[in-house]
Amino acid sequence: MSKKEELYQYVGSMQQLAYVRSLKYDEGQASEMKAKQVKNGPMSFTVMTDKCLDIGELSYKGIQLNFLAKQGLQGPVFGKSQDQVKSIMGGLFFTSGLENIGAAFEKDGKLYPMHGSMRLAPAEHVGSSAGWEGDQYVMSVEGEVRQAALFGENVVLRRKIETVFGSRQIVITNEIENEAYEDVSKMQLYHFNVGYPLLSEKGEIVLPTREVKDRDDLNYEDASHWNQMSPPIAGATESVYLHDLAADENGETFAAYVNEELGLGLKVEFPKEKLPYFVQWKSLGAGDYAMGLEPSNSHILGRLYHEANGTLPVLKPFEKETVVLKVTVLDGADEIAEVKREAERLAYRPEK
Repeated sequence: MSKKEELYQYVGSMQQLAYVRSLKYDEGQASEMKAKQVKNGPMSFTVMTDKCLDIGELSYKGIQLNFLAKQGLQGPVFGKSQDQVKSIMGGLFFTSGLENIGAAFEKDGKLYPMHGSMRLAPAEHVGSSAGWEGDQYVMSVEGEVRQAALFGENVVLRRKIETVFGSRQIVITNEIENEAYEDVSKMQLYHFNVGYPLLSEKGEIVLPTREVKDRDDLNYEDASHWNQMSPPIAGATESVYLHDLAADENGETFAAYVNEELGLGLKVEFPKEKLPYFVQWKSLGAGDYAMGLEPSNSHILGRLYHEANGTLPVLKPFEKETVVLKVTVLDGADEIAEVKREAERLAYRPEK
């Protein structure tokens, strides 16, 4: 008996177990924003089709796993009308780039906003599906996000987000193409954000790190405790760490956060060759309690750093690049223990 035949003994519609549904928010700062809600058994997440096809919220067994800033869910129109800090709401992840990552600056009369402007762009040609492919029930959302300007760049991000019923994994495939006739910057940082209750002083950051530095050589008081969270502290400032992560024989590496008390974790996998920089953002402030796991192709010091060093990543005319990231919810002591062992194995794996 196939998996499909087995399930249909118990349910008349797969929507009882898994689906993709269209949403439109109608109040607050998220008002008028469109999204796709994806349910995969006990895992549920929302893809913000009006906001770069980024994932806003992720929950598992009713437990929220991501961070949301004080303003909560926020649509792109409201976000563009606010200053740059107020427009960063968190979510499971948001896309930083393509003209800049890190702090904002102005040069030659042009503003390069904090973490770029792609994260606020709505998608077009959006499609979604849920159905059987052989013995797998597959749910997906896809579309295009364009960053373009008269006499300027013309870059398109084609993104597909996919999950399979019975799994706890989300696969995010990003294809970026330069559709103009001049080189264009392709700075990319994928800003994954862990929040309470998954994030707490009971948890631990797990990385196959070979070397760690703080961003500004400020000698933070918790510099030797980058992998631990304290309880929230009123008025605490952020810490930002830069890691050199080890990769496996296929060039893949990962970042994870685990909470043994809850028996849950979150793992993000990505190719080190395409995303060689890794940034860890640690915010202990009461009310701003968050952990950022941020694979990137650029230094967090941003565009000015790369221009000064002649290392700005670019796409040539009509060049394409594809980057695949995988997000997995870890469930149980065995999976938590295995991700810790994997980090240890990679960190001590000799380079060839």
